[in-house]
Amino acid sequence: MKILADENMPLVTELFKEFGDITLKHGRKIEPADLKDIDVLLVRSITKVNDSLLSMANNLQFVGTATAGFDHIDIDALKRRNITFSNAQGCNKISVGEYVLSGILYLAHKFNLNLPKLSIGVIGAGCTGSEVIKRAKALGLTVLVSDPPLKESDSNKYHDYLSFEECLKADIVTFHVPLTKDGKYPTYHMLNEKVLAEYFAGQKFIINASRGEVCDDFALLNSLKNNKNLHLIKDVWEGEPNISCKELINYALISTPHIAGYSYEGKCRGTYLLYQKLCQMLNKEPRLLTSFLKEPIISDITIKDVNLSYDTIRRLVHLVYDLRRDGDIFLREFKDGESFDRMRKLYPERRELSSLKVTAPQACRATLGNLGFSCN
Repeated sequence: MKILADENMPLVTELFKEFGDITLKHGRKIEPADLKDIDVLLVRSITKVNDSLLSMANNLQFVGTATAGFDHIDIDALKRRNITFSNAQGCNKISVGEYVLSGILYLAHKFNLNLPKLSIGVIGAGCTGSEVIKRAKALGLTVLVSDPPLKESDSNKYHDYLSFEECLKADIVTFHVPLTKDGKYPTYHMLNEKVLAEYFAGQKFIINASRGEVCDDFALLNSLKNNKNLHLIKDVWEGEPNISCKELINYALISTPHIAGYSYEGKCRGTYLLYQKLCQMLNKEPRLLTSFLKEPIISDITIKDVNLSYDTIRRLVHLVYDLRRDGDIFLREFKDGESFDRMRKLYPERRELSSLKVTAPQACRATLGNLGFSCN
C-alpha cells in the first residue's frame, strides 16, 4: 500500500508504517501527479482535495483529513470515484476549548472582570462549542447558546437554545461554527457591519477560533477603530494564509495564526482517528494512542487553595497554555502567507491541561476536572 501524507501530521509515520510505504510532502505542495499509484491520501486543511487534485489518482482508496472541518474536501468528487473519506471529528475540540479558556482568563485579568457577573454567547454548540460551554460554566459565566441546526436535530442537548441575536447580547461572544455559504443557516460573514453596529456597543469581547470568513474582517477593523471598548481575540482570518485585512492584526488584543486546535494531543489525536478508520476499513486491530504520546515537561503540581480563586485557576491554566505566547510570536514574525504557514509548521509544542496532574483539596477537584485538568 502506498501512502501520501502531509509532512506536518504528527505520528503519521509511526502509526501508518504498518500499512506500507509512506511519502511525506508539504500540504500546499501536493499536486495531481503526486497521487499517481497512491492508495491512501492523508491531508490537513491546507490541501484542497477536488477534481483537479484527483485527476491522476488511479488507485486511491482512502482520503483522510486530520481536521474536524472538511470544507477543503470535495466530498462529491470522492463519491464519484468510490473513495472512502474520513475526517477527524472532535480531534481538536479540547484544544480549541482550552484556547478560549486561556483567552477568557487573560481578559478577566487584563480588564479586572468579575466572571460570575458576565455572560458568554457561544455561537455553535457542536464539538468545539460544547467544550467551551463546559469550561465557561466551570468559571461561573452565564452561558447563552445559539445553534439553529443543532436545535432542529437535538433540541434536548441544550434546552435553552437562543437565537443568534439574543446570544449577541452577551458580554463575550465566541464563534464555533463551520463555514457555510448556502443552505438554511449560512455562516459566511455572520458577523458583519450591520450586526457589529447593532449589538457591539459598550464593553464587549469577541473571540473567533472557527473560520476566518465567519467574520467580515474589514467591518470588524472599522468597529475596533471606532469603539475602544470593543476587544478581539482572533485566531482565524479571511484569505489566510495571505490575510486580506492585515491591519486588523494590530487592532486585536491577541492575534494568532490559526493554531487554536494545535495542541500536541489534538494533532496526534487527528492522525490517530484516521489510523483507526483505516484499521476499520482493513479489518485490523488498532494500537492505543497513549502508547505513542510523550511525557510532558511539567506533569505534577500541588495546590492548597481550598476556595480555588480565579487567580489560582488563571495561573494553573497559563502554566500549561498561555495564548499570549502565540500572540507575541505572530506579531513578531508575520509578514506574508509564507510566514503564516511557517509559524503553523514550526508551532511550539503545546500540551493540553490533562497533561498536568493536579493534587488539590477535594472541594476543588470537580471544577478543575471540568476545566480539563487531571486531578488527584
